[in-house]
Amino acid sequence: MKTVLVTGGAGYIGSHTACKLIENGHQVVILDNLSTGFKSVVPKDAVFIEGDVGDSDTVTQLIETHGIEDIVHFAAHLLVPESVAQPNRYYKNNVVASQNLINAALAANIKHFIFSSTCAVYGMVKTFPVDENVSMQPISPYGRTKCVTEWSLQDTNTAIQSGYIESDFKYVALRYFNVAGARPDGKLGQVTENTTHLIKVCAEAVLGVRDQVTIFGTDYATADGTCIRDYIHVDDLAQAHLDALDYLQKGGSSDVFNCGYGHGYSVREIIDVMKKVSGVDFKVIEGQRRDGDPPAIAADNSKIKTKLQWSPAHNDIELICRTALDWETKIRN
Repeated sequence: MKTVLVTGGAGYIGSHTACKLIENGHQVVILDNLSTGFKSVVPKDAVFIEGDVGDSDTVTQLIETHGIEDIVHFAAHLLVPESVAQPNRYYKNNVVASQNLINAALAANIKHFIFSSTCAVYGMVKTFPVDENVSMQPISPYGRTKCVTEWSLQDTNTAIQSGYIESDFKYVALRYFNVAGARPDGKLGQVTENTTHLIKVCAEAVLGVRDQVTIFGTDYATADGTCIRDYIHVDDLAQAHLDALDYLQKGGSSDVFNCGYGHGYSVREIIDVMKKVSGVDFKVIEGQRRDGDPPAIAADNSKIKTKLQWSPAHNDIELICRTALDWETKIRN
């Protein structure tokens, strides 16, 4: 098996993917500056290096030292409201650092590159569910930073295909929808502090870590007035990265794929599901809309199912909420 560099592997999705890579026989090297990640979730069989993905010298050295052949790039800031308040921070980390990593990968003859993108690149979509051919029109700095890096990868691929750059570099960009839940075996979950992820917020409210859950906006053009999102279990998303890597290793061409289940749940519906699985009627209040939130979005996932043979195993909103709550209970005790 190949040695894979996982940037941001001490984060939520990165750690789950690193575990799955190792379970499938890959050697894994994790690079993370621990600004938002936690060393406690790094798999024991992975090589961990504390450092910045934007540091080209560090990246080049670890590629040479560990014989890296493939890269899975997670390391990014990812909170939409924070990106609105601190756009320059997001451009520095999500765009500049990513470009440094891509340049280092090209210089080191890395062949396969998996990029952690987002459905936020779509913006205010008019189709439901949305497919990969819809024009990217992000409405938040976070979405724009991911869009810019996707463009960089696309332009790099075009230059390679045209013969301007001599390289075997190929990439897959995975556009995540709303990731939630924890490993069903209870070994790993989300440990992010001060999260804005609804299902984790609800789990914290169940356990009394939060006094209440706030619904941000109740006047959207949806059935119950609250935003609708496509929630994907983190374990299924981790599997999508393995499927994408396998696709490239077998000669697949550079491409972009949605990662979601193809249907959505409103904020109120998620709250009701968490109350049902927990048996706790936690307090809920109504607040104003947040900047950068589209009313409704869900993935057309036909492309990833067809081309990558991705077959999700946890498409069950009660399971997603229950695994999230079980994990939250475990780390709070």
